[in-house]
Amino acid sequence: MTDTVTFIGLGTMGQPMVRNLARSVPVAVYDANSDAIAAAARNDGVTALASPVDGAGADVVILMLPNSTIVERVLGDPLDPESFADRLRPGALVVDMGSSAPRATQELARRLREREVGMVDAPVSGGPRKAATAELTIMAGGPADDYERVLPLLRAMGTSVTHVGPAGSAHALKALNNLLSAIGLVGALEVLTTGAKFGLDPRTMLDVINRSTGRNQSTEVKLGPEVLDGRFQVGFSLPLTVKDITTALDLSTSLGLSPEVSQACVRFCQAALADLGEGNPDQSEIARYLAKITGVTLTG
Repeated sequence: MTDTVTFIGLGTMGQPMVRNLARSVPVAVYDANSDAIAAAARNDGVTALASPVDGAGADVVILMLPNSTIVERVLGDPLDPESFADRLRPGALVVDMGSSAPRATQELARRLREREVGMVDAPVSGGPRKAATAELTIMAGGPADDYERVLPLLRAMGTSVTHVGPAGSAHALKALNNLLSAIGLVGALEVLTTGAKFGLDPRTMLDVINRSTGRNQSTEVKLGPEVLDGRFQVGFSLPLTVKDITTALDLSTSLGLSPEVSQACVRFCQAALADLGEGNPDQSEIARYLAKITGVTLTG
C-alpha cells in the first residue's frame, strides 16, 4: 500500500470515500470548506491540511472535485513554480476521481508527464450510498503500471474496479454511462406518465416493467422510492447530471456524431433544471418538471 496519500475534495462523495480509504492507509485531507475538513478529520487515520499545497509532497494525490475547471484551478500550471502541480515530486501520481472532461484530462496527463508525474482518471458510479459502503464501481484510465500502483487504494473504496484504457478514457466512459442512465430515467418517466394518463396505475406498471424487458436501473432503484413515494432523494444532483451528460454529448459531437436520442435527453434535462430554478435539485426531481408540463403526477 502507498505510504502517503493526500485527498482533496470532501463533498457528498468525498467524505465517505475518505472514511473507507483511511481504514487502509493514512490520509491527509483538504477542502475549501473548513467544516468539511473538520468532519473528515474526526475519522481515525485522517489528518487535516491547512492548505492544499501542504499535501503536494504525497506519493498519491486523489482529487474528488466537480469538474475539470476546478481540477485545473487546484493543480495550477505544472510549469508555474507557485502551483500545486509544480510542487509534486517526480514519481508522484495524481488520481482524478471526479467527473472531468476527457479531453481536458488527456491534456493534463500530458503536461504532468513532462514533470515525471503520473496521472490516472478514476471516476466512480454508485452515488453516496455505495460510497458509504465502499461498493463503488470505479473506472480507471492511464498507463497500466500507474493503474496497478493505485489499484489497492481504489479497492478500498469500491468493489468493482476496471482499467478501461489510457488517460481520459475513464472520464469518457463515466460521462457516457451517466448519459445512458439519464436516458433510462427520462424514458421510464415518460412511459409511466403515458400509462398514468391512459388510466394505468404507476405502481402496477412499475412492478410489471421490473419483471419485463423494459426494466433498467431507474425503474428498479429510483422510481419507486424516490418518485412514486415522493422522497426525491436519489442523492445525485440534477446540476451534476446535466454537467455529465453535456460532457458526453460534447464528446459525441466532437467525434462527428449526431446522436438524436442523446440530444433530446440533454435538452429535456437542461429544461428541467432551468424550470426547477436555483438551488441543487435532486436528479429525480425531473419527475416534478414532467408533471408540470403534462399535468400528470406520478407521486402519491
